[in-house]
Amino acid sequence: MTSEVVIDVQQKEISIALLEDQKLVEYQTEPRSASFSVGNIYIAKVKKLMPGLNACFVDVGYERDAFLHYLDLGNQFSSYEKYLKQVQSDRKKLYPFSKASRLPDLKKEGSVQTTLSVGQEVMVQIVKEPISTKGPRLTAELSFAGRYLVLIPFNDKVSVSSKIKSGEERARLKQLIHSIKPKNCGVIVRTVAEGKRVAELDAELKVLSKRWEDALVKVQKTQQRPQMVFEETGRAVALLRDLFNPTYESIHVNNEDVYNEVKNYVSLIAPEKAGIVKLYTGKVPIFDNFNVTKQIKSGFGKTVNYKHGAYLIIEHTEAMHVIDVNSGTRIKKENGQEQNALETNLGAADEIARQLRLRDMGGIIVIDFIDMNLAEDRQMLYERMCKNMQQDRARHNILPLSKFGLMQITRQRVRPAMDVSVEETCPTCFGKGTIKSSFLFTDQLESKIDTLVNKIGVKKFYLHVHPYVAAYINQGFMSLKRKWQMKYGFGVHVVSSQKMAFLQYEFYDTQKQFIDMKEEIETK
Repeated sequence: MTSEVVIDVQQKEISIALLEDQKLVEYQTEPRSASFSVGNIYIAKVKKLMPGLNACFVDVGYERDAFLHYLDLGNQFSSYEKYLKQVQSDRKKLYPFSKASRLPDLKKEGSVQTTLSVGQEVMVQIVKEPISTKGPRLTAELSFAGRYLVLIPFNDKVSVSSKIKSGEERARLKQLIHSIKPKNCGVIVRTVAEGKRVAELDAELKVLSKRWEDALVKVQKTQQRPQMVFEETGRAVALLRDLFNPTYESIHVNNEDVYNEVKNYVSLIAPEKAGIVKLYTGKVPIFDNFNVTKQIKSGFGKTVNYKHGAYLIIEHTEAMHVIDVNSGTRIKKENGQEQNALETNLGAADEIARQLRLRDMGGIIVIDFIDMNLAEDRQMLYERMCKNMQQDRARHNILPLSKFGLMQITRQRVRPAMDVSVEETCPTCFGKGTIKSSFLFTDQLESKIDTLVNKIGVKKFYLHVHPYVAAYINQGFMSLKRKWQMKYGFGVHVVSSQKMAFLQYEFYDTQKQFIDMKEEIETK
């Protein structure tokens, strides 16, 4: 299996697609201004105590206060509290972390009322993004994740991933980390650290220690509260940190700044693989070029088609996700309904495992498979689903089919499920239901080009339109495009974009910055 990553950087958002054998399996998109990401650390104030829940609400700058349970304060909360006071007592010189004193562990059966007070400053980390009507979920047990290691301040323990089975390798890694780790810090050794040399692990440990020190400097020097003191690495780098493996053939990026950021990171963790990071400079949108747009539009939505006419219905409620499997127009097998149901269900298991990763669906997922009479067929389906889910990084648990033919899956949820709208809003009527004649659409485009060239002064630009419209503009020897170029200059470029709706258009300058030429009045 070969994997490649495609990163589409736009002015307002960044989208990342992971392809396995050219099939889309993971997709993430978020605004470039998004600030409430898992892993971010804040110095914030307690807003309200909730004794009944043994928890409190903390103001981290989000519209809804974040939730912090007493058990999420961590064993070393008292040590953090004392050290924070020492850091803030001197705004000029940072109190060395190596000299911080370790206080007794916090009691597990304690109360939030006796530990915290309203207005108290706490250093917290986001462990779950805002979902639906809920604010972020917090922990006061801070951690800094790297490719091979996770650094945990105020914790002397060294833990090794349970997926590293070799006793000899586990002992080597423990001994090695004990010899290089900073004082007052614990370390978790991740699975990918297996077989790595001391120089690689030591280099990453120094990077993680520097992040912790930089966070403390921000706490010391800033008085504004709440204040972000550590921001998780960029979305592109964060995804690569968790996903990167030797099977990657290429990483394509269409933005030079992000390209340099990704290349520097890959050079750091796998120098021999630095050459797979490539800057995409093609005129066709990057997602169109790698057939990602089409897969996004066919992979999201309420109805998802898969093999031989069968399809899934995916519904999302507040409490759970519900998936219904339908055979659709599938032709029945000669050897009966049972075999037909089995093949439809096995195909559904393959597609559902992909959909869970693609949409990042979490919480409870209930799947209504087609009924099967044979116990061995039900067991085969369960084993197929378990095998498919082995590629999933999120923690999950799968139960065998119940007597009603339902399969239940729980999957870790740390951010909202990906909800990509595949329905297209009419770009020419804005929902009013009346538009100008589509025959006059190209006249409207020429008017925009005239305004852009002769009034605004933009001589070189790219006009993105639907592939059908692009074909019409480009057809013939003396095409419409050629006429525009003769009239307005050869800086006029027409780009076919699958992302566009039928009568939708977008202008971009040579720096790929969006030029807003849309006016609602033009539809009246």
